[in-house]
Amino acid sequence: MTRVFKNFLRRFRQDDTGTASLEFVLVAPFFIGIMIFSIEMGFVTMRATLLERGLDMAVREVRLGTGTAPQHDDIKQIICTNAIMINDCENNLRLEMRPADIRNFNGLDAEADCTDQAEPAKPVREFVPGQQNALMLLRACLKFRPLFPAGMLGSRLVPDGDSQASLVATTAFVQEPI
Repeated sequence: MTRVFKNFLRRFRQDDTGTASLEFVLVAPFFIGIMIFSIEMGFVTMRATLLERGLDMAVREVRLGTGTAPQHDDIKQIICTNAIMINDCENNLRLEMRPADIRNFNGLDAEADCTDQAEPAKPVREFVPGQQNALMLLRACLKFRPLFPAGMLGSRLVPDGDSQASLVATTAFVQEPI
């Protein structure tokens, strides 16, 4: 019995068929993981860039407006129109805007107020249309579903139980006088 087993081990040790398969099995998961990570990171970067662009375009339109105080739905519509490739922007975007005192600056809260699909709808935290020459702080928070929620990046992006990640963009502007 031991002689048969020793012969089998000797033949197994000398046989080199299947070594490429072994290398593939060891290396392929890392390459596939890096590919999935790169695709997810590309889409997150694209969403963040489009959200920033939409926010910048909306702020430009508000700043150079005709003197009318901007309303929440108008600003949200402008952001969603300019952020072209964001899915269901109207329902997943939440805005917060309030005036800031230049001499005694107090920024926005550290925690962004985002939508949560698991919770019932609640009103915006604070949205105060500014007056002429007032410094305004505007924050937009967008919730989205990662492409690969179980991937390396997707699992790190989702802090809540609703499997949605959030992107936050903040800006400050001064409304021009009429």
